[in-house]
Amino acid sequence: MIDFWLAAGLLLLIALSFLLIPVLRGRRAQREEDRTALNVALYQERVAELQAQREEGVLTAEQFETGRAEAARELLADTEGVAPGRVSSLGKAIPLLAAVLVPVLGLSLYLHFGSSDKVELTREFSQPPQSLEEMVARLERAAAAQPDSAEGLYFLGRAYMAQNRPADAARVFERAANLAGRQPELLGQWAQAQYFADDKKWSDKIQALTDEALKADPKEVTSLGLLGIAAFEDQRFEQAIGYWQRLMTELPEGDASRAALEGGIAKAREQLQASGGKVETAPVAKAMASIKVNVDLADAVKASALPGDSVFIFARAVSGPPAPLAVKRVTVADLPITVELGDVDAMMPQLKLSNFPEVQLMARISRAGQPTAGEWVGRSQPLSSSTRELQQLTIDSPDK
Repeated sequence: MIDFWLAAGLLLLIALSFLLIPVLRGRRAQREEDRTALNVALYQERVAELQAQREEGVLTAEQFETGRAEAARELLADTEGVAPGRVSSLGKAIPLLAAVLVPVLGLSLYLHFGSSDKVELTREFSQPPQSLEEMVARLERAAAAQPDSAEGLYFLGRAYMAQNRPADAARVFERAANLAGRQPELLGQWAQAQYFADDKKWSDKIQALTDEALKADPKEVTSLGLLGIAAFEDQRFEQAIGYWQRLMTELPEGDASRAALEGGIAKAREQLQASGGKVETAPVAKAMASIKVNVDLADAVKASALPGDSVFIFARAVSGPPAPLAVKRVTVADLPITVELGDVDAMMPQLKLSNFPEVQLMARISRAGQPTAGEWVGRSQPLSSSTRELQQLTIDSPDK
């Protein structure tokens, strides 16, 4: 922050110079004018002496004219180079007053309309926080400086949840959801915070939030997990199992939450069986499909493609809808690159690699950033969606 104020002070001095320099020049001009007036007075006094000597007969007429001419030459020599007098309508007081008011007014306007708080926040966020409390304090200041930032409010809400402050988190998530057009993820976070703020008591408000979130996105994970918790606490074990199984299908392999969910499902089944309920055998989940592909450019394409051109790598069904089943986007500068296309990259829930036996891999260069049309393309032969071998794909043909 010190460097900011040093720069501002330097700019202020430059601005003041435009006000003070004319005042200083005015003083110099005044001194020059005073000297000129003195020289004129001396000239007049010298001419008067010469006139008196002529009248007394000491000087002849010729000597008188010679002396007066000499005095005139001395006067001209003394006043040579002096700028003509300037008339100032401002005087000295107004520029000096302006020199005082300009920095005061400028500082006042900046403190009222400026962004010194944002400059300070930028400096703070450039350094890692030393504690959770410090991070929360920074996020609170950021939310105050940018009250319309849904992203900043989201992170502040998550930080409040980490501090076990669900009531504050619910209030912040509500603001974020309304700012961001009630996105499903924010609605789920809001519902979860409200649930814990209400001492784990289910309410119509929480039900409405989870319903709205799942209507917009049936795979919204926070809402699914929350509904499962609420059902388990209310001893609706069969519903809890259903929600948690739906959540399991959305989590990638290796996710740390899967072990906790599996334990919750097993406990719910035990409770359901102990209460005399019928425990249904969980359906065998279809294995998630995933294909690794290495993408590179042909030599002819390397001479034409630009480093910033977009490259879309995708898989589509050989027999099925033309929409891509999985997409990754990189640039020409990233090539060669190995990417993994899988069910987690599905554009829509019903369009997954695992739902189609045969797929075709494609990579397209598009200077305009359009995935459906471009300059160059590479295509693979049809292959099984369950293949585990690394595929090689070369962009080598004009896109027609």
